[in-house]
Amino acid sequence: MEYACKTIPSPVGLLTAVAGAGGLAAILWEDDDPARTGHRGAAEARDHPVLCETAAQLGQYFDGRRRSFTLPLDMAGTEFQQAVWAALRTIPFGETRSYAAIARQIGRPSASRAVGAAIGRNPVSIVVACHRVIGAGGSLTGFAGGLAIKRHLLALEGAQSMLLV
Repeated sequence: MEYACKTIPSPVGLLTAVAGAGGLAAILWEDDDPARTGHRGAAEARDHPVLCETAAQLGQYFDGRRRSFTLPLDMAGTEFQQAVWAALRTIPFGETRSYAAIARQIGRPSASRAVGAAIGRNPVSIVVACHRVIGAGGSLTGFAGGLAIKRHLLALEGAQSMLLV
C-alpha cells in the first residue's frame, strides 16, 4: 500500500501526517520512529485532501476551536489494538481515564498492561486522544510525544487533575 505524508507545524513541534487509501493512517512526532506505526517511506503530498483536512483540524484544535476530529481513519492494528483505540475515541475532551478503566471498558479488566502497550502503538496521536489516558492516581505516564507534550495537550483541553477510574 502506498502512503502519502505532509509535514504540519504545530505548537508541539513538527508533526508528520500520513494518509493511506482509507484516510489518516498516522501522525508522527518530530523525533518519532516511523517503525512505531509501520509507516516508513511515505511520499510527500502537500495537496492530499485528507492531509490538508488533517492540518486544518489540528490547527483548529491547537487554536481552541475544535474539541473532536472528523477525519476518516485508516489505522492498521490487531483486533485488541482496534478495541483499545475505539475506547480512546470515547474519552471526552478535557477528561482523562486510567489504563484500568480502558481495560474494563473493552471487557478485559486484567489487561491494563496490554492496554498500555496498545496505546503506545496508537498511530494517530492527538486525533485518537491517547494523551487523555493517565496512570493510577493521576500520574502522567508514557506518551510517544513525551510527557511535556502530554502535559501541554491536557492543559490545552483544560483537563483537571481528575481521574475517572
